[in-house]
Amino acid sequence: MTAPSIRNVSEREARQVAEAAREQDWRKPSFAKELFLGRFRLDLIHPHPTPAVDDVRRGEKFLATLREFCETQIDAARIEREAKIPDETVNGLKELGAFGMKIDPKYGGLGLTQVYYNRALSLVGTASPAIGALLSAHQSIGVPQPLKLFGTKEQKETFLPRCARTDISAFLLTEPDVGSDPARLATLAVPDGDDYVLDGVKLWTTNGVVADLLVVMARVPASEGHKGGITAFVVEADSPGITVENRNAFMGLRGLENGVTRFHRVRVPAAHRIGPEGAGLKIALTTLNTGRLSLPAMCVGSGKWCLKVAREWSAAREQWGRPIAKHEAVGAKISFIAATTFALEAVVDLSSQMADENRNDIRIEAALAKLYGSEMGWLMADELVQIRGGRGFETADSLAARGERAVPAEQMLRDMRINRIFEGSTEIMHLLIAREAVDAHLSVAGDLIDPDKSLADKGRAAARAGGFYARWLPKLVAGPGQLPRTYQEFGQLAGHLRYVERAARKLARSTFYAMSRWQGRMETKQGFLGRIVDIGAELFAMSAACVRAEYLRETDEHGREAQQLADVFCRQARIRVEELFGRLWTNTDELDRKVVSGVLDGDYTWLEEGVIDPSGEGPWIADATPGQSLKDTVRRPIR
Repeated sequence: MTAPSIRNVSEREARQVAEAAREQDWRKPSFAKELFLGRFRLDLIHPHPTPAVDDVRRGEKFLATLREFCETQIDAARIEREAKIPDETVNGLKELGAFGMKIDPKYGGLGLTQVYYNRALSLVGTASPAIGALLSAHQSIGVPQPLKLFGTKEQKETFLPRCARTDISAFLLTEPDVGSDPARLATLAVPDGDDYVLDGVKLWTTNGVVADLLVVMARVPASEGHKGGITAFVVEADSPGITVENRNAFMGLRGLENGVTRFHRVRVPAAHRIGPEGAGLKIALTTLNTGRLSLPAMCVGSGKWCLKVAREWSAAREQWGRPIAKHEAVGAKISFIAATTFALEAVVDLSSQMADENRNDIRIEAALAKLYGSEMGWLMADELVQIRGGRGFETADSLAARGERAVPAEQMLRDMRINRIFEGSTEIMHLLIAREAVDAHLSVAGDLIDPDKSLADKGRAAARAGGFYARWLPKLVAGPGQLPRTYQEFGQLAGHLRYVERAARKLARSTFYAMSRWQGRMETKQGFLGRIVDIGAELFAMSAACVRAEYLRETDEHGREAQQLADVFCRQARIRVEELFGRLWTNTDELDRKVVSGVLDGDYTWLEEGVIDPSGEGPWIADATPGQSLKDTVRRPIR
């Protein structure tokens, strides 16, 4: 049984598939969820949670070992030059236990906490972003994490020891014509006795070229005895019928082992199915709740490196009789990098520790960390290139060839760019977080704007909504942020927390007004929703920065400097927040839609005249029709 390469679905069906994959309930409190509702629950994050003593000891010991390995065994220039991580480097990481950082010791792993796993990725990611991606894809979204959360006892005993020490895993969801719209998934897994038979093509399979084990998302057709739906499987990468048809090359992360994988009548035992049929997307999204934290963790590492280079370079380079750092135009960039790195580390550490304690639901916090980290990480790398001037645009090899320090600033910029696309693009993250942010509203008033609901359903929804808003709306009028002595234990940072409290209520009022105004059309207002989410991200970062600074003031010798960084960051963030609030209602969204329609209708093709398009021939999207591969495999297992 085969499937067409493109599966056409309606917009409504696509939404239903995505909605069904969401976690529907909020069993634990969420700081970010409350923030979007206008409730500043500082008690959920302050005092700053701290790791257990044994976790710190074990984590610090591994970080010391990993640092020595990075300094002596990783040749970042060679990886960039050869576009490949040497086998001996990968094997060294295996022996170190780096592939089992998050795996329980009873399965041969190190059992690190999320905090120390992220710090390890931050460290190794600065030595080589490609290695950071290798380890992250293997543990954050590859076989270990979904099995930890949803695997059977037998599956864990079978696969986790392999993942901890010998095997590399990959996660396969995307297809040539399927990105963030999984309702169109075309890869099939057809039940056949005690097996499933897989047919389809997967694109951008990070680690897929060298993987030993794969997590594959495929659609099981509904039939007698089979619920069907998108389902997750653990698949042996050397199974007959699997062909890695291409190793993809990118502008950055040149050592990334990312490819195109074709499945042709690949038999997978039913015992290797993760969870029930139809639970694949829910498993993927739940896995990403904490898995997303690995990417902003590596952005923290890049921010620290950018700050180090900016400090050293701007002190050595002089213009007009002064170090360039003393010129305000350059100094402002350095201040931005320092303050943002502090805040981003605060966001990641706070979210990671909350994940370890498992007291809070962090699905929004993790998503905000990914969104904020990828956007700010890119800006910091871009500012570093600007600070370095022409040397920032020059490659490290070229700098070294003419006798200067080989600073790979341009490589950092190239490597960082994918973070705004990886694991949910910025645009998709805006929509995902926005959906969670308005969940409370939709749960009480969603039926009012659903055209398929009956009048009786709408009547019941109106009654629920009336009660909810009668209690909720009055609380948005005034709050502790208006009292001059609130949060005074935070000293000079108290004013910023009062601002966050006031801004959170304003954000909730703006969201409510927009829902009242646009109702069912709210989901089409993606510009508005993106700004709402960006405001929430800034408020979350401000809160995390203040809480971290206060924690460091009480426990660390750098408390005074931490408070200064938090203060500067919050002042910078407040300017961005005010701009975003203004753009909620003063923008060009309607005009932009008209121009886009004109572009698609060909009204402006005259504007494209006078250029040469250097693009090659070929289809925009490669054919992904299931069938036997016509290519030799480029799979390269590392032994």
